[in-house]
Amino acid sequence: MSTFAKRERLLLADLLETAGPEAPTLCEGWQTRDLAAHVAVRERRPDAAGGLLIKQLASRLDKAMEEFTAKPYEELIQLIRTGPPRFSPFNLKQIDEASNTIEFYVHTEDVRRAQPDWTPRELDPVFQDALWTRLERTARLMGRSAPTGLVLRRPDGQTAVAHRGAPVVTVTGEPSELLLFLYGRQEAAGVELDGDKDAIAKLHEAKELGI
Repeated sequence: MSTFAKRERLLLADLLETAGPEAPTLCEGWQTRDLAAHVAVRERRPDAAGGLLIKQLASRLDKAMEEFTAKPYEELIQLIRTGPPRFSPFNLKQIDEASNTIEFYVHTEDVRRAQPDWTPRELDPVFQDALWTRLERTARLMGRSAPTGLVLRRPDGQTAVAHRGAPVVTVTGEPSELLLFLYGRQEAAGVELDGDKDAIAKLHEAKELGI
């Protein structure tokens, strides 16, 4: 049975292939080649990927990124499309779903929404619910550095507190859009913000949202 992570993986690979290696992305300073290298390093060089969170491994990550960025672009796309090495924990369905559903969804939108002619994707309710479940679990972690109190709200009224504090800004949108906002893609997310005007401005400009 196909999973959300596998579906988003293939979509991301297709988009990267179509866009070519020098297309813009929503990841500041990265073109599509850089984004493709990041995805490949994350799955194939766990010894280096830890540099995303651990400062002591940052130099190892930089070296791995340099190595993978230098690979032929077509090879990077194939590495993404075929998935992680045989003995990688990402090959286990539960780990793949838990670790990659959001990763691939966000990076898919990083490619899509950086293009001038992009149009919104229609996501089915089951996928939106799956994204909301993951959002609830990670909201406090991803919103820990928000400059204001931050509440995430679905159109149906369900809420998740991403950061406690005052004043409070409530961000309303579909789970897919809330994820993009919480992961630092504030300007590209289709959401509505309610709260103190200055607090909203600070939240929109915050660089520390996400990891």
